[in-house]
Amino acid sequence: MTKKCLVTEKGVMSGNNNCYSKKKTRRRFMPNLQTVAIYSEILGTTVNVRITSNGLRTIEKNGGLDLYLLNTQPSKLSDECKALRDRIAGAKAKKGL
Repeated sequence: MTKKCLVTEKGVMSGNNNCYSKKKTRRRFMPNLQTVAIYSEILGTTVNVRITSNGLRTIEKNGGLDLYLLNTQPSKLSDECKALRDRIAGAKAKKGL
């Protein structure tokens, strides 16, 4: 499982440890990933996603998972988000919303 956010696409970064002796040893900066179950009103189920806390705030700001995915341009979404967006759009068309 990759350590990358679905929404913001933030991933692992690398850098140096901060040390008083000025020794340059490499380290990894991990993103703040959380496994969250977000409710989709159109699908009527919860969707388990691994996103950062910043990505969760972005979804909430845009009115929920459904509105965020439908209003965002597909070129700015990851592959998994595009697949989820297609599921939501198909269910929305089926319901006639």
